[in-house]
Amino acid sequence: MYPEDLTDSKRHFEMFLEQYWGGPKRYFEERGHPRLRMRHVPFRINRAARDAWLDAMATALEREHGGLSEDQSTNCTGISTWRRHQMRNV
Repeated sequence: MYPEDLTDSKRHFEMFLEQYWGGPKRYFEERGHPRLRMRHVPFRINRAARDAWLDAMATALEREHGGLSEDQSTNCTGISTWRRHQMRNV
């Protein structure tokens, strides 16, 4: 689903989260409205893919937990839980 070189994917995700939490609007300025469902349509996102992404996100959050405030941690968990059902398309 992801390219071998994750440079752009990481940058896009960082800009998305930055904007989602009220930071600079770099994502919108460079890529337009997020339209997450539309951007993910070309990929087969079934339950296994969804769960693998959620596991990876949970691992990343656990690794960074010490550097996040309680609000930030809760927001990260909330967005990933909300999106898990919206992005599945198979």
